[in-house]
Amino acid sequence: MAARTSGLGRDFANLFTANLASSLGDGIVRTSMPLLAARITHDPFAISAIAALALLPWLFFAIPAGILIDGVDRRKALALAQAVRTILGVVTFLLVLTGSLTIWWIYSIIFVYGAFETVYDGAIRAVVPSVLGKSDLPRGNSRIEGGELIVQNFLAGPITSALFVVSVLIPLGATGVVFAFAGALALLLPKVASGTQFTAATHAQPRVPWYRQFVDGLRFIMDNRMLRTLWFFSTFGGLMSSAATASFVLYILDTLKVPEGLFGAFLLTGAVGGLIGAVVANRLKHRWGTGLTMAIATTTSGVAFAFVGLVPTLWAGALGFAASSLAITIWNILVISLRQSVIPGRLLGRVHGTWRTLLWGSMPLGALLGGLLARAGLSLPFIIGGALEAIASILFFRFLMSLPNPEDVDNGDSVLVAEPGPGPTDPALER
Repeated sequence: MAARTSGLGRDFANLFTANLASSLGDGIVRTSMPLLAARITHDPFAISAIAALALLPWLFFAIPAGILIDGVDRRKALALAQAVRTILGVVTFLLVLTGSLTIWWIYSIIFVYGAFETVYDGAIRAVVPSVLGKSDLPRGNSRIEGGELIVQNFLAGPITSALFVVSVLIPLGATGVVFAFAGALALLLPKVASGTQFTAATHAQPRVPWYRQFVDGLRFIMDNRMLRTLWFFSTFGGLMSSAATASFVLYILDTLKVPEGLFGAFLLTGAVGGLIGAVVANRLKHRWGTGLTMAIATTTSGVAFAFVGLVPTLWAGALGFAASSLAITIWNILVISLRQSVIPGRLLGRVHGTWRTLLWGSMPLGALLGGLLARAGLSLPFIIGGALEAIASILFFRFLMSLPNPEDVDNGDSVLVAEPGPGPTDPALER
């Protein structure tokens, strides 16, 4: 049964439910992989390589994934990503069952998982503006972010780490099941989620070869001064955040002395902060405007990371983790909503892929840098990464304040299709 998402309509409720199922699998993987690696090695650099390899695929596959997403039924793209992740869940289960899991197997699985994450993430972000109007994007993205936080952190995180003490095989076996279920739900999404309404107007034009579409996203971003500046700023912030948190599992287990079985429970502090951020993001946007809210959020994130490193105690770690998660969630909701309103629907996959190529493609460098810094002290990545992020936020504060609200942007889609809203789906878009 579709989750209730008051005021946003049946189509969004179906999408929201499918994403909840996928988030459960994501939460299990993101909790179990660092714990599995920590059983094999305590080298901070080796642990940080997991975070690096999880993000490295964005450097190579984000743009091809975007081309795929803009050229096929987006529901099938979601199902494809879930099918591959189902197989990866089964492989991991069998490796642990037979005692064959090594750090190199973990690296390989994480890399392939990340490669198909580029497809899933791009498709889910492209589907949201297909079923919501621009004024509803912050609310819709808030619900998606909040749902992901609840399922991944309040449910998957604590349960996975607790079950590790009983049997590693239980959470690992569940991943294949939930990803398969999420893939089935993706195929049941309504026709409007396919994205074909955005590309229908271009079918009469000569088809552009796929290899020439690689630069479409880059060209669109570079021609838009606001997006271009926001892209580079976001990339630097992501670089610093990944450096700060690359060896977070060792910081929690070794510095803060949190037992392995309570690792997921500690992550609830971040989940609480993120959930609060998801609840207040749209309210703050209406009170302060998108720009000022984003400026305050990114500054807060940097300060919170630095605080965690400067005060290496359990209470400070919990408080700083909660504050950084709150700020990052608000930033993510508003920056995604703004991009979805600026980018035409027919280009969403390619521009999103290009954006992620630089942003998430640079994060492995930050993760490896953080791993090297952690060898000198597990607190050092938080201090340096957080301080640099805060300084950059202050320097770009005026630019961030100038960012518009999503509903004030015209990307031309209203000429091609009617603005989607919370009511029934337009019959012209269904078959």
